[in-house]
Amino acid sequence: MRLFRFAFLPSLTLPLLLTAPVMAQTVGQAAGQRQETWVRVQTNFNFFVPGPTGDSNEARKSSENARRSIYEIAARECEVLREVLAKDCRIEQVSSTIGREFGRQQQQDGYTVNGSLNLSITVK
Repeated sequence: MRLFRFAFLPSLTLPLLLTAPVMAQTVGQAAGQRQETWVRVQTNFNFFVPGPTGDSNEARKSSENARRSIYEIAARECEVLREVLAKDCRIEQVSSTIGREFGRQQQQDGYTVNGSLNLSITVK
């Protein structure tokens, strides 16, 4: 009787072992769909924002406008990527450096802005 019980064990476990790899490949995917791969995109930019650079309220507003433009660029970059190449877009990192530029001779006072964006997209 004992030998008879163990004779069925290989016949039950063999189908489970053979189907396990197939089940592992399809977990989390609907039939016929492929998983989307995220691709990283990096964008660098440099520009100048004219305006006062002292300690006045106008100078603080000028500095704020320079920082605001960085965030507007970041938001617009995802829109551009969606229009051209991306199905979905996520901003991962925004970094910036803003430096005061004091006017010399014929150059205006203002802020030099350097920045970079790291984005992740899924391709259409």
